[in-house]
Amino acid sequence: MSAREEILRRIERVTPTRPAAEVAASYGRIDRAYRRRHHDGDVLDLFAERVADYRATVRRVAPSGVAGAVAECLAARPGSYGVPSDLPPEWVAGAGAPLVRDPSVAALDGLAGAVTGCAAAIAETGTIILDHGPAQGPRALSLVPDHHLIIVRAEQVAPDVPDALERLDPLRPLTFVSGPSATSDIELSRVEGVHGPRTLDVLVVA
Repeated sequence: MSAREEILRRIERVTPTRPAAEVAASYGRIDRAYRRRHHDGDVLDLFAERVADYRATVRRVAPSGVAGAVAECLAARPGSYGVPSDLPPEWVAGAGAPLVRDPSVAALDGLAGAVTGCAAAIAETGTIILDHGPAQGPRALSLVPDHHLIIVRAEQVAPDVPDALERLDPLRPLTFVSGPSATSDIELSRVEGVHGPRTLDVLVVA
């Protein structure tokens, strides 16, 4: 038995896995009589404002302008970019930069950045959520390279947190992105790029 198997065996002994039906029933009993929506109408301006508050660069582009905007973002930081193999090809048509589809983990550190889509976004908090499904690639692709360009479709932007969570599968690995990776010490000296990309660009397609 490996060390991993032994650790999992001990966890299972302390907190046994419950049947899926029991978990679903327990989830359904959660009281949700709280206010679920704080914003109505077009929330894209709010989303863009909140994303910019995190020191990310955000632009609204028409569907026909995505390829040009992507090319501009990549040209500003030359190098090779990792992309998921199922990223819509029209998004990176004429990108100008070398694209590495589904790069290996070993290759990630040598990339200038990554281009991905997302699963959902939250206007209230300026947060983008990846569940590493279609057009998103594995979690490492969005965490290792120094520059992350995320393309968000207008219909993916939810007004508030409850609305966004209802669009997600809780069993998938979720990565919440609120601006470039950053931390600060007790003196409040901000350092970016410690736990993930130092630079975040967001294109909102509407």
